[in-house]
Amino acid sequence: LQYFYFTGRIIGKAIYDGHVLEAFFTRGFYKHMLGMKVHPADLEAFDPEYFSNLRWALENDITDVLDLTFTAESDEFGVQKTTDLIENGHNIAVTEENKRQYVQLMCEHKMTHSVKAQIDAFLQGLHEIVPPTLLSIFDDKELELLISGLPDIDIEDLRANTDYHNYTANSDQIVWFWNALRDFTQEQKAWFLQFATGTSRVPLEGFKGLVGMRGPQKFSIHRAFGDDRLPSAHTCFNQLDLPEYTTEENLREKLLTAVLEGHEGFGFA
Repeated sequence: LQYFYFTGRIIGKAIYDGHVLEAFFTRGFYKHMLGMKVHPADLEAFDPEYFSNLRWALENDITDVLDLTFTAESDEFGVQKTTDLIENGHNIAVTEENKRQYVQLMCEHKMTHSVKAQIDAFLQGLHEIVPPTLLSIFDDKELELLISGLPDIDIEDLRANTDYHNYTANSDQIVWFWNALRDFTQEQKAWFLQFATGTSRVPLEGFKGLVGMRGPQKFSIHRAFGDDRLPSAHTCFNQLDLPEYTTEENLREKLLTAVLEGHEGFGFA
């Protein structure tokens, strides 16, 4: 735990002195630094496969399909351990009616309670240098930029290393998309990168070096339907789902709204 305490002090000292670090964390961990509650969508960067399973459960009727209780299983040095997520959880079945509560509790268990000792040690070191009240003015995305600085984002390099699905490079929506992104401020470009990839970090070798859950994975834009919807992102795949907007003005408005509000896909609430 001393390593976590020491790392917390290093991050705190860098913030206090205004030094930028080449250090990036998961979205959920930035929320821990701020004392914020983790969200199910934060699990995507932590455990993409499990996140996908939970998403399926939320989007489908699980009646007579899943046999689950309000418990979490873990392996501690070869010993299987079962933890109740709520009082008497091992006797409470997960149903269609209570599945959202189960998903929230399971995400909190995986990202918070199961590593609480390590998080607390890190926060002790951090808060000895920077009190939590001084950090509370930031949100998780702003905190990442505070620690790691604004990246130098080359939009043309990103465009050259982008794959398209059910779009082409000459589709109106794609042309409008790149026009909009070029007009973003440096800070808005960083927010877009956070939105689409989960981090503002630009690989040292450029965007050809982007990595996803399966290893090297280029940024990709997929056609989505319904021009009244906001774009959404799958950060573990570096994937943007871009609706087939009928005007450039609408695309610009919806893209900026999604980026600024940190729109999260899959309907998690």
